[in-house]
Amino acid sequence: MRTFPDGFLWGAATSAHQTEGNNTASDFWALENRPGGFLPDRSGDACDSYHRWPEDLDIVQSLGLNAYRFSIEWARIEPVEGHISRAELAHYRRIIEGCLERSLTPVVTLHHFTTPLWFQKAGGWTSPEATERFRRYVRAVLPILDGVEWVCTINEPNMLAMMANMVKAEKREENVAGAMPPPDQAIADALITAHRAAREELTSFKAGWTVANQNFEPVDGADAECREWAWSREDQFLDVAADDDFIGVQAYTRVLIGRDGALPVPADARRTLIGWEFHPAALGNAVRHTADRIPGVPILITENGIATADDAERAEYTDAALTGLHEAIEDGIDVRGYLHWSLLDNYEWGTYAPTFGLVAVDRTTFTRTVKPSARHLGDLATGRTAL
Repeated sequence: MRTFPDGFLWGAATSAHQTEGNNTASDFWALENRPGGFLPDRSGDACDSYHRWPEDLDIVQSLGLNAYRFSIEWARIEPVEGHISRAELAHYRRIIEGCLERSLTPVVTLHHFTTPLWFQKAGGWTSPEATERFRRYVRAVLPILDGVEWVCTINEPNMLAMMANMVKAEKREENVAGAMPPPDQAIADALITAHRAAREELTSFKAGWTVANQNFEPVDGADAECREWAWSREDQFLDVAADDDFIGVQAYTRVLIGRDGALPVPADARRTLIGWEFHPAALGNAVRHTADRIPGVPILITENGIATADDAERAEYTDAALTGLHEAIEDGIDVRGYLHWSLLDNYEWGTYAPTFGLVAVDRTTFTRTVKPSARHLGDLATGRTAL
């Protein structure tokens, strides 16, 4: 029987835009609702978690999990530049208190892909004022974080910087992040600066950011090409975390790198709903790579999961991923917790088709249905089932 360290966090993750619904002041809402836009679905009411968050927390608690990751939506807190909504701050404070009342450790993300529309119109991350605008938002949130230990400043900055080029081209990529074109380096640099500014404000918390780990693997002797490919898309963002309180690892699959760059998923490979290779070993490999890159920085698994319509496959993937994670822990890597993506089937940035959730959500009634994979994860977390 594999046992995890005392105090290990077992939980599930969500983000505000993907679950709350009607995030009308955000840049992504504007993108979704642009006439003739390139995204197949609009977020709309999403999972209505803005109103149903107590039910979501009750589900997490009922499974025997002890942690919940969610994001605070900047576009709600500051819908107009300089106007801080006390009502919205109180809304997120109630969620934090709801976690604490249920003995759930809140893992709070301050930025999960979306920004206020005014921020984007004012130049976005490359505006000279961007860092101080983000710092102002972080300062506004600080008073509601009482009782919070873990704070993620920015979710997947490497994806944000790569998505910038995708949005400019009005093209929705189906590839994993690691097979996409390199990030917009000006945006990458701006995000690094904003992260460091946020860290200066978050001295009372365990603060870090999360990185989309792509498990780059060289083939046919392309080791040098693989290192170069990985630096811009992943490693430069890991390096920034060398002095942080933790690093969030988010891993789903791998990317094979040849002499000319990323290779297609092998024709005979098992695939997920969105065409990614079924590769649960990605999690353990990502943890090892991260630990090698920034030794001594505690690791928190802030996302790991699979898009599948077969819930038994979700449990199979999770078991294999956790086995690799446990082996990394046994080898001495400091891993503090595992937060599954996602608690709910939700809006996956343009479409509702990929189902990552431990819980199904009826698109009309918003009824939550707990899947067997959720109960399986809870049983692993509580020791009712051995890994």
